Amino acid sequence: MGELLKDLGSWLTSGDQWSGVDGIANRLAEHLEYSLIATVIAAVIALPIGLLIGHTGRGAFLAINLSSFGRALPTVGLIVLVFLASGLSMTPVYVSLVALAVPSIVTNTYAGMRAVDPEVRDAARGQGMRAHQVLLRVEVPLAAPLIMTGLRLALIQVVATATIAAYVSFGGLGRYVFDGLAQRDLVQVLGGAVLVAAVALVLDLALAGVQRALFAPPKDSRTDHTP
Repeated sequence: MGELLKDLGSWLTSGDQWSGVDGIANRLAEHLEYSLIATVIAAVIALPIGLLIGHTGRGAFLAINLSSFGRALPTVGLIVLVFLASGLSMTPVYVSLVALAVPSIVTNTYAGMRAVDPEVRDAARGQGMRAHQVLLRVEVPLAAPLIMTGLRLALIQVVATATIAAYVSFGGLGRYVFDGLAQRDLVQVLGGAVLVAAVALVLDLALAGVQRALFAPPKDSRTDHTP
């Protein structure tokens, strides 16, 4: 075990391993590209759905169940099906990653919208706000922390699953996992897994920090100096 960890450390820190087309830097850039594109596409699809059903209260049962169905789909199986229909391209990978990300965004957006106090909505309407103004000026700002949580969960899930791009001969950090398995190179397999886990952890911590900074409750500026 000690020898394996030593070899893994050497593999991760080798200068040659970080350079070139097959280097860690390039594979990391590919992995982040796949993950960010898929998450943005998922957000474009899921946010309007979550906002609509949360604002109107209509279609929630159908939307949430469809989202859960998308989460239950086997990712590799979905890739194979889309691959048979579209041929060798990144389309199957993006379809699978988007299908994985949509449920978290929809459910958290809906939950955030429904958590808004109905009295706040009524007060906004009482001030003469129209439906879209209530949505954009009242509901969305109040639901934003949960919406952000959904985006954060979706991105981390996508990052962890984007290794499947290598399954259809594309790049990303999954290349080390699949190539390592094919070559029976345990160090390369572990290296790829460690890199994916590290990227997911760093992004999660970064987004958690952003979320705290944006949505932390304001501190009371008044200080009680009474002994």
